[in-house]
Amino acid sequence: MLDDYEGSDDDESGVDGENKAARRERKRKRFQEELEEAMEQRELEPERKKTKQEVMKEVIAKSKLHKYERQQAKEDDEDTRAQLDRELPDLLAALRGHKVKPTNKPAVNGGLHPDRLAQINASTKEGTEKEYDQRLRQMAMDKRAQPTERTKTDEEKAEEEAERLRELEAKRLRRMNGEPVSSDEESEGGEKDPRDLDGDMDFEVDEEDADEAREFGLGTLKTGVSIQPDVEDEDDFVIDPDLVASGSDVDLDSDDFSDEESADEAADDEEDADFLQDLLPKKQNEAVDKVAPSKALAYTYPCPQTHEEFLPIVNGVASLEVPTVVQRIRALYHPQLHAGNKEKLAKFAAVLVEHVAYLANHNGQMLVIESLIRHIHSLSKTHGDAVARAFRHSLQRMQETGQIGPGQLVVLTAIGSIYPTSDHFHQVVTPAITLMSRWLALTTPSSSALSLNGAYLVALAIKYQQLSRRYIPELLRFTLAALKSDTTIQDQELTSQHIHNLSSMMDLWTDKPAFTDIFAPAALALPALFKTTPKPARQAHQKLTILSNQGQLRRRPLELHHHRPLPIKTSIPKFEDNFNPGGHYEPDRERAEAAKLRKEHRREKKGALRELRRDAEFMAREQLREKKERDRAYEDRQRRIIGEIQREEGRERNEYEREKRKRKGRF
Repeated sequence: MLDDYEGSDDDESGVDGENKAARRERKRKRFQEELEEAMEQRELEPERKKTKQEVMKEVIAKSKLHKYERQQAKEDDEDTRAQLDRELPDLLAALRGHKVKPTNKPAVNGGLHPDRLAQINASTKEGTEKEYDQRLRQMAMDKRAQPTERTKTDEEKAEEEAERLRELEAKRLRRMNGEPVSSDEESEGGEKDPRDLDGDMDFEVDEEDADEAREFGLGTLKTGVSIQPDVEDEDDFVIDPDLVASGSDVDLDSDDFSDEESADEAADDEEDADFLQDLLPKKQNEAVDKVAPSKALAYTYPCPQTHEEFLPIVNGVASLEVPTVVQRIRALYHPQLHAGNKEKLAKFAAVLVEHVAYLANHNGQMLVIESLIRHIHSLSKTHGDAVARAFRHSLQRMQETGQIGPGQLVVLTAIGSIYPTSDHFHQVVTPAITLMSRWLALTTPSSSALSLNGAYLVALAIKYQQLSRRYIPELLRFTLAALKSDTTIQDQELTSQHIHNLSSMMDLWTDKPAFTDIFAPAALALPALFKTTPKPARQAHQKLTILSNQGQLRRRPLELHHHRPLPIKTSIPKFEDNFNPGGHYEPDRERAEAAKLRKEHRREKKGALRELRRDAEFMAREQLREKKERDRAYEDRQRRIIGEIQREEGRERNEYEREKRKRKGRF
């Protein structure tokens, strides 16, 4: 082992020697090249007297060359001595008669043994690369290797939520004003919850709305909406393995769907559930949830592509179990189970839109209709085009027939609960508002049914304009016509509902500049109802009077703007009686102010420089005074020391003289 290390040291020393020799050779060549270049330059130039700089450069170059040659000779001697020192142990061993052990071949590649190196080189690269790829895939798929977001504080969460709401409100206002919206915002807006798109839309059911719904034949609504509903969204169901088609080898936990997409869908579902529960009272939600699926209900159903195919499926099913059938169809044909399920569910969503109108026309239960609307709302987030086309098709049929029945009323209500109604233009909401306005403008409330449908449409249109507050003249026109109709006056509850709509329109358009002119006909129509419906009519008339007076005060007559009169500019030169050549006569006020500021700045600058000079002189005087004091103290201390030394020398001299005289007298 000792011989191995010594051999290794010898090899390392040899390598160092070779490196030093190479460096010396390069350095010597560089000096020679510099010297030759200087000589050539001197030969090319005409003969002239050298300057001092050129002479010094030549002297420095020669000095460097001679110094390098001496250094090289010294290094050669040192290398020779080092070589002799390394060979001395072998020489001594040979002189003593000892056998010198052969030195092993030095290890290469970082000290690996030759046998070990051969074994490594003999291994195949294919296995190594395969193992590397496998470990790389494992590391990429390892969830623990992925960074996670830190836990946020309550303040940070509240700030993020407030920022999100502000962004959504800004987007909604841009859409409401008809401003251009980028494609990214449109795509985001299409997937957001309508509650987010329309802000905090108020869908709470109060007592008057309950009476209104009862008057319209839409069922009895109970007051007291749950603030935090317990019912989950129609998307929040677990796909039962028994519902999956036989022979299907689809894995619902496939890696094709990332965790981020699942998290986004879950967040959308939670927001969807919160919004949809605002449409249903708590007791109705509990009633829907408590309906247990019948044991006779099948677990597998075909996915109907038309309404005619869907009717045989639900004909033998109890009405309250229809949402369960729809839920199981959505589970069976989930988009993750098969590639073609997405198209099937898109057509099924259109079937549900048609079936909602069908149930309303055939006296279906409102609980079932509302549950199906929740399914349609959920499907509209993933199949928005299909649902929008289905609604537009229903609106087109409504336009062709010109009649509005319970089915059409439910469709219009579903549109208002699914889509944002405050946009400046929307492909579904805008045609719906146009159709409602057209019907209200062309229909005369000659019967109780027409008056009832009109009252519901007016209330629905007011809900549509809750945020945008756009003026729709057809609403007030139909309401006033209904209040003047004999059929409406005979029904006290229906009259109260029209008065309630009129009061809602007052609140909606109270900020309009033409409020007084818009509701002037209503001020004449309300006193005629004091006999039939005294309390609602008097309250509405009093409210209208107050709002009209306030609106009249806000209206100011047109007048000119109150501007300061500006003098007319003239080109006539201005003459000064007492002209002073040293003064400034600048006609422009801004330039005069600027010149004044510049002058003041120069004056302040001079004053500052004067203060700085005074401070510098004072510091110099103080430093000189301190220096003189230090020098004076030093001189005093030096004179005192010299005096003490001289006195000591005098005493010693006197002592010496006395001793000398004593000795002379003795001898």
